Amino acid sequence: MDDFDRRSALSFGLLTALATPFLALASPASGGVPKYGPTDGQDIGNNRRVVMLDKRESQIAAYKEIQVIDIVYQPGAMDPPDSPPMDTDMICFIIQGKFTIKKMGLDPYTVNEGDFYSCGKGKMDNATNIGNGVGIHRIALLIPA
Repeated sequence: MDDFDRRSALSFGLLTALATPFLALASPASGGVPKYGPTDGQDIGNNRRVVMLDKRESQIAAYKEIQVIDIVYQPGAMDPPDSPPMDTDMICFIIQGKFTIKKMGLDPYTVNEGDFYSCGKGKMDNATNIGNGVGIHRIALLIPA
């Protein structure tokens, strides 16, 4: 606990403040996870669809807006291995399912429902739905100022 200095506290506070509204979105008022049909959102290939949820002005100086989307992965669906690098920073929340995440320079790791991870602009990340059902990433795209 000695290593938890002011900078760590500020970083933790920023992450908590950033995460709170998106975690709230993860449990709609109707209760539970959104139930997307096979034609909801836009088909982005590889048995994945993107559903646009919201876009708001950011209160974080480095970012102009924050856009929230869901990417719906069918069982076994994965991001293409030749996906381009991320075009913005983002925070990914797993609101349904279980995924393996592969990032350049790191060993693959697993994220489960309720977990989150971050992706950096210019980095290459790939997610694979390893669960038995539909998986959903709720993503906060941090649009630069």
